[in-house]
Amino acid sequence: MGRIRSKDTAPELAVRRLVHRLGYRYRLHKAGLPGSPDLVFARRRKVIFVHGCFWHYHSEPTCRVARVPKSRQEFWLAKLERNRARDERVKEELSVLGWKALEVWECQMKDSERLGLLLREFLDHA
Repeated sequence: MGRIRSKDTAPELAVRRLVHRLGYRYRLHKAGLPGSPDLVFARRRKVIFVHGCFWHYHSEPTCRVARVPKSRQEFWLAKLERNRARDERVKEELSVLGWKALEVWECQMKDSERLGLLLREFLDHA
């Protein structure tokens, strides 16, 4: 697991390119905010988290990436549930601080047009 990257992952880079192409500018991984969000739009007080479906245990039934390994299921279920609980806690902390958060999932990368609309909707509206 030491080779698993937390920053500059392929899905994160794809979202960054798309957001930049849409004309938005951002900061990366602002350490002062809970959860160290992947993209930070300070003037808009909005953040984007780019989540891997496996590691963040995506609960969407159509997601084919978020599956529990067949070996050591007790370990993996506990770990993935802790990750999910942490994500929820971070979103609540950001909300209390007055920030809005969007989670972009790895499986959403397949439809870049739809993802672009989602990002534009999130960033343009209060």
